[in-house]
Amino acid sequence: MSTHPSRRNPVRRTSDRIQWWLARVLLAVMVIGLPAAAVSAGLLTYRAQMHTGHVESSARHTVTAHLTAAAPVPSNNDYSRVPATAAWTAADGTTHTATVRMWPGERAGTPVPLWVDHQDTVTSAPLTRGQAAAAAWTTAAMTAGTLSLLCLAAWKGSVRVLDHHRYAQWDAEWSQVEPRWSKRLPS
Repeated sequence: MSTHPSRRNPVRRTSDRIQWWLARVLLAVMVIGLPAAAVSAGLLTYRAQMHTGHVESSARHTVTAHLTAAAPVPSNNDYSRVPATAAWTAADGTTHTATVRMWPGERAGTPVPLWVDHQDTVTSAPLTRGQAAAAAWTTAAMTAGTLSLLCLAAWKGSVRVLDHHRYAQWDAEWSQVEPRWSKRLPS
C-alpha cells in the first residue's frame, strides 16, 4: 500500500486503489483539517464565552454583605463550608439577606463579597477570561478528539467494507477457478 496506485501491477485491484486514496484523504484531514477545526471551534467558544462574560458583567455588581451570626461549627469535626446568613443594604436602602457558604466558626459581622443582579438577587460572578479560555481549550480538545475518532471510524469502516467486497470477489472467482484447478466438475 505504500506505492502509488497508478503503477502497473497485475494483482492490484480497484479496491486497493480506493483504499490507497482513502488513506491519503483521511491523512490530509488529520494533518490539515483537525488543527483547523480545533482552532476554529476553540476561537468560537472563546468569543461566545467572552461575550457572555461582558453581558453578565454589565448586569451584575458586587456588594459587601456581613454575617448576621457566627457560622455554626459542626459537632462531627467536618471542616467543610457551612451555610450561614449574611445581610446587606441595597442602594435604595432596603436590607436583603442571603444564605452563604462559610468556614465553620466565622464570627458575626465578617464581610462577605456577593455578586447580585439589578434586582439585588444573589447570583454567580460573571465569567472570567480564564474561564472562557478553559472552555475554549476544552472545546478544541474535544473537537480534535472527535475528529480523530471519526477519521479512525471512517478508516476502519471503509477497510471492513472493502475487505468484505474483496472476499466476496475472491469467493466468486474461486468458485469459477477451483473446479478446473481441482479437476472437479461443478455440482
